[in-house]
Amino acid sequence: MATDRPRYTVSVDPELFQRIEDFRFEHRYQTRSEATVELIRLGLESLEQSENNKSDSSKK
Repeated sequence: MATDRPRYTVSVDPELFQRIEDFRFEHRYQTRSEATVELIRLGLESLEQSENNKSDSSKK
């Protein structure tokens, strides 16, 4: 199963690993990788939204 997507390895502490696993099973992701990518995507979207809200409130 070849892919052109970049790959890298991430090491996490046991507590974070368990949180990722919990998220994976609660949201029925087939692989840990899929769950991790979704968590990263959600985190980046949240950060972007937070930064946009800060810049909007500073314009007032």
